[in-house]
Amino acid sequence: MQTFKQIAVSASLIVATIAMTGCAGMSNQDKNTAVGAGVGAVAGSVLTGGSPVGAIGGAAVGGVIGNQVKTTK
Repeated sequence: MQTFKQIAVSASLIVATIAMTGCAGMSNQDKNTAVGAGVGAVAGSVLTGGSPVGAIGGAAVGGVIGNQVKTTK
């Protein structure tokens, strides 16, 4: 079962990365927010054993953190 979780997490991260490449019209802050929410959702789900509440909580926390990260060009 652990292998299935690893595959699911890896697949989710790959899909999120590919999806973010199509967001050319977004600002850097918007992109960081979306990536943070995606990563947070996956991490929250994994840490809580697949709980939807964990995924939602992780997405919320990840989105806030991603929104606050400042990147330079």
